[in-house]
Amino acid sequence: MLHASPLDISPGIRLWSGALDADEQKSLVEDVMRRAADAPFYRPTMPRSGKPFAVEETNFGSLGWLSDTNGYRYETNHPLTHRPWPAMPELLLELWRDATGYRAPPECCLVNLYRAGARMGLHQDRDEQALDAPVLSVSLGDDALFRIGGATRRGPSVNVKLSSGDVLAFGGPARLAFHGIDRLMSGSSQLVPGGGRINLTLRRVKSPTP
Repeated sequence: MLHASPLDISPGIRLWSGALDADEQKSLVEDVMRRAADAPFYRPTMPRSGKPFAVEETNFGSLGWLSDTNGYRYETNHPLTHRPWPAMPELLLELWRDATGYRAPPECCLVNLYRAGARMGLHQDRDEQALDAPVLSVSLGDDALFRIGGATRRGPSVNVKLSSGDVLAFGGPARLAFHGIDRLMSGSSQLVPGGGRINLTLRRVKSPTP
């Protein structure tokens, strides 16, 4: 499945450059868009200000991550359709097993759709109980400049160029690292219908039963 050896960026951060070949990328994008037809992309809002996100989102899996004026949380249903989220593509479950070796499957796949000019400010993924599980990120479409640092927003950080087919995992000492997307390199790929980048973030939310 993983067509590359990992590169250790820093403690707890690993990158598989070109982990998915062109056919796998194309098939995965088509699968994502089919599932998104049942769970449409929408634009979340910030908890306090109500300001819309720069990206559109949806989710796959038994739980979906939401942000609105009520705060950050996980829910079982889409906020607009009120139906359960679609199941995750099997390819993503295989990637999770191969890349993380974690003892339980992911429960959430957050799908972020970046169109031209969209970015994501530095933030932590800290709404999960299972903080011993890594976060797995799959990039499709346009290249992006990804920044990841430490447990404080103002700490030192590194920039990593993520291209279509790349897989990145962060866990252990980097599990609560601040990270974000500084810049999208619009037009660097024609993979995503309408242009842009799709990021798939797999997370284990609940601590597994011993």
